[in-house]
Amino acid sequence: MQRWRGLEDIPQDWGRSVVTIGSYDGVHRGHQLIIGRAVERARALGIPSVVVTFDPHPSEVVRPGSHPPLLAPHHRRAELIAELGVDAVLVLPFTAEFSQLSPADFVVKVLVDKLHARAVIEGPNFRFGHRAAGNVDLLAELGTTYDYEVEVIDLFVCGEAGDGEPFSSTLTRRLVAEGDMAGAAEVLGRPHRVEGVVVRGAQRGRELGFPTANVDTLPHTAIPADGVYAGWLTAAGERMPAAISVGTNPQFDGKERTVEAYAIDREGLDLYGLHVAVDFLAYVRGMLRFDTLDDLLRAMAADVETCRALTETYDREHGH
Repeated sequence: MQRWRGLEDIPQDWGRSVVTIGSYDGVHRGHQLIIGRAVERARALGIPSVVVTFDPHPSEVVRPGSHPPLLAPHHRRAELIAELGVDAVLVLPFTAEFSQLSPADFVVKVLVDKLHARAVIEGPNFRFGHRAAGNVDLLAELGTTYDYEVEVIDLFVCGEAGDGEPFSSTLTRRLVAEGDMAGAAEVLGRPHRVEGVVVRGAQRGRELGFPTANVDTLPHTAIPADGVYAGWLTAAGERMPAAISVGTNPQFDGKERTVEAYAIDREGLDLYGLHVAVDFLAYVRGMLRFDTLDDLLRAMAADVETCRALTETYDREHGH
């Protein structure tokens, strides 16, 4: 898959293509429908498919300080999009100047002049251009002038998550914030992932016999509610079952919110400085303060057994 940053990265001789535009944060199951349809349409026409997305999130430019928690950083988003069979991803730097483009100028500059769109696939609530004034009706109207078709995909996929609310990035962020990892996984089609570099923590886990990888998460990451979770730690290409703790470490009067992962049954792991991924499978319990160190150790040992059982069951059912 080709990756372009900005319009000037698009090859000069780029021909016609099928395009879909959106933030696509998390590439959840609703997004997968739209992108999958763009890929299908492009293959039927014998031309490439392109996903256009933005960096930073448009809301941060239009309303500074309103950046939503991110479900997937750009490199991860590109990986997930590539898995769907897309031929190219265009990341448009979203600037104050870019936000001023009228809907018609946006269409001409991006879809017509650079990507030579033959078809554009979007969800029903797609908005574009200055003050988000453009909608799918205007997009289709402009298509009659600029020779592209518009196909609108009904996105309202629902499940049990959020009591049957339609799948969306907003719903997923809420489920993650509430610690509902099963709900988030239903919307995403996979467990929610948090990434970052392993840094030196307070070393308490090591002293207690449960050495954890203390993950310095990427900016704006959607971090689950405080608590203990079952999941996996992936480092240097190896995926290891883990007991994950999110919180401010109440036992030791901590203030900073941290993500720490204990790789179950792994001795002597040295992960300092490595970029790792933590996948959250299930919420195990809330953060508690224990009266004695023995009580804490007993709880940690029980957490590890719970996490081991949950990850083993998931892997057995999903053929990992």
